[in-house]
Amino acid sequence: MSTSPGPLQTPVLITVTGPDKPGVSSVLFAALTRHGVDILDVEQVVIRGQLVLGALVATDHDAEGLQESVEQAMASVEMRVEVQVGAEQRPVKPSTHVLVVLGHPVSARGFGEVARRLAALEINIDAIRRVADYPVTGLELRVSVSQDTDAADAELRSALAELSVRVGLDIAVERDLLSRRAKRLIVFDVDSTLIQGEVIEMLAAKAGREDEVREITEAAMRGELDFTESLHQRVKTLAGLPASVLDEVAAAMELTPGARTTIRTLKRLGYRCGVVSGGFTATIARLVDDLGLDFSAANELEVVDGHLTGRVLGDVVDRAGKSVALRRFAESYDIPLAQCVAVGDGANDIDMLSTAGLGIAFNAKPALREVADTALSHPYLDVVLFVLGVTRSEIEAADLADGLDPERI
Repeated sequence: MSTSPGPLQTPVLITVTGPDKPGVSSVLFAALTRHGVDILDVEQVVIRGQLVLGALVATDHDAEGLQESVEQAMASVEMRVEVQVGAEQRPVKPSTHVLVVLGHPVSARGFGEVARRLAALEINIDAIRRVADYPVTGLELRVSVSQDTDAADAELRSALAELSVRVGLDIAVERDLLSRRAKRLIVFDVDSTLIQGEVIEMLAAKAGREDEVREITEAAMRGELDFTESLHQRVKTLAGLPASVLDEVAAAMELTPGARTTIRTLKRLGYRCGVVSGGFTATIARLVDDLGLDFSAANELEVVDGHLTGRVLGDVVDRAGKSVALRRFAESYDIPLAQCVAVGDGANDIDMLSTAGLGIAFNAKPALREVADTALSHPYLDVVLFVLGVTRSEIEAADLADGLDPERI
């Protein structure tokens, strides 16, 4: 469809507003048909039952007669209309970036700060739509950077990262490219990401050494302690525990709110979904079966005579090992790394998130937030879906189509 009128045509911009109801578009385009106009552009949005319908058309005769005809047609269905004959023509440029603004709530002040920051950077907001109203409010903005360079991209990300902390909103930034809608594999960290809490601490509680282990875990997650060494220190505290505690802890693990929804929705979209964890295969196996995950990688605890020895078998899945595992799974499914997503919360996830095409820091420590493509601070895993361009209404519609009751899942 052409977006410019012919050399002898007059552009006419028509904006219809009023209560949304059937037949408005039909009446408008019937009037336009009688005048034989060319359609250059059409956009429509409904906000809480209020319709805004815009049509840019081109006519080669009697533009004033067209205006009168449209005004009469819209009056017949009790809609307001504004007709601008000879509307200014501006080149239509595609958006360069997509921003997803998330908050609980998104205040007018907070969103106003975002708009002002974009204006200061000479970035135009091309379109806004709501992507979620639960468990957070999510707004997707398509924006245009005047000079789409790597430097401008870095400046935008830096400015919005600083603003995000100041106004208490999560702001995800991605280039508006085809690759944004071509993700095919997602990998989650387990502890404090896919599940609530840390499995090693749950195991240590069985040995009465939970506080000691928690201190080591927190230092490792902040990047203050080498993960491999920290894991050996923590696992050593488990020596002598019966192997049955592994099943007990696996049964007690609690999923992060929204985890089932996230995995279920992504699998509908054809994603390969899995976990790469610095935790343990014995506790993760139940999680893999329960969620129907496609792959997993974790550490193997040594068991002798039915008891934990306090040692780990084989190579440790540490910070570097997580990246290696992601590459291995991506290669096994023949999926480019650019089409992979990684979600994690600690410093040992840095390499994995940096390797993936999109790295998402979930309620993460500062060391990870600094290198992630986007950081989420709300305790709901399904917020990841909104960053990937999936809306809450699409999720609910798919659940209903599969016979799932939103109130019971």
